[in-house]
Amino acid sequence: MPMITVIIVNFNGGDYPQKALDSLKAQTCQDFEVIFIDNASTDGSAETIDGEGLPAFRILRNRSNLGFAAANNLGASLAQGDWLALLNPDAIAAPDWLERLLDATRRRTEIVHFASAQFEMHRPDILDGVGDNYLVFGIPWRGGYGRKATDLPQEGYCFSPCGAGAFYRRDVFMQLDGFDERFFCYCEDVDLGYRMQLLGHDCMFLPDAVIHHAGGGLSGKVSGFATYHGTRNRLWTYLKNTPGWLLIVTLPVHLALTAMIILRRIRRGDVSDALRGFRDGVAKIPDILQEDKWRAPKRRINLLRLARRMAWNPLRMLGRKSHVRSTS
Repeated sequence: MPMITVIIVNFNGGDYPQKALDSLKAQTCQDFEVIFIDNASTDGSAETIDGEGLPAFRILRNRSNLGFAAANNLGASLAQGDWLALLNPDAIAAPDWLERLLDATRRRTEIVHFASAQFEMHRPDILDGVGDNYLVFGIPWRGGYGRKATDLPQEGYCFSPCGAGAFYRRDVFMQLDGFDERFFCYCEDVDLGYRMQLLGHDCMFLPDAVIHHAGGGLSGKVSGFATYHGTRNRLWTYLKNTPGWLLIVTLPVHLALTAMIILRRIRRGDVSDALRGFRDGVAKIPDILQEDKWRAPKRRINLLRLARRMAWNPLRMLGRKSHVRSTS
């Protein structure tokens, strides 16, 4: 059995998915399998995929777009590896990416999820992310996104891995039923990270486990699709996972920050998708909280320790600075 299962979920990825696979063929660690899942792409990106040269390769073609969350869960359910490595179809892994991740599991046997260092594919001097961070007032952000590569932090603890290059111990991922499929995409990685944090599982950021990610670029333009799902899912993540007393203390600031975000979008003239996401998020709160699957697990960590794993300064979030805590 392979030690690692790499899962790639594709939807109209163009030429990028083959480049992602080619980067896996060049890995210094070959103890892995690849499960490539296509979410009913219409651009032909899955038709010419070549997995020859990989240690093991499977391709699944869904009849409809299941979304990032459900497709990754499907891959995890079929995985044979002890660890799940998620790689976006528009990302290229450094040759020692898997080796560095596996080395970290041997050094830090208590850690069950790891975050990769992400650089912008077309501008390698710019960071694409150093793990996901979480403001205690209920606002997540990708740490370091758009900042200079010289701002890369040292190895330390972040809140959760970004799904573009996440590494999870499979048994813990499955214990929590994986990503919340109601999210479809966006914030599902932060939500899973929050549930892991409630169980006391800290996340480690690895600066030497590198991927280069194209993503949406750094133009500052966010699609309406991303705005809608990000707004809705951010609210669900906060409300379904935050323990009672912490929720009571932080809710007024959460509402104020949400209002500020909406006001900024009004000034930019692109507020409709954010308002629709907030409306639908609020409307579905009873269903989200009542569902047993993907519910927040019973907290096993002291509330103060949990709060210390989050960021408290909104300026850090607004500046997209990293929030990686020292291991010492």
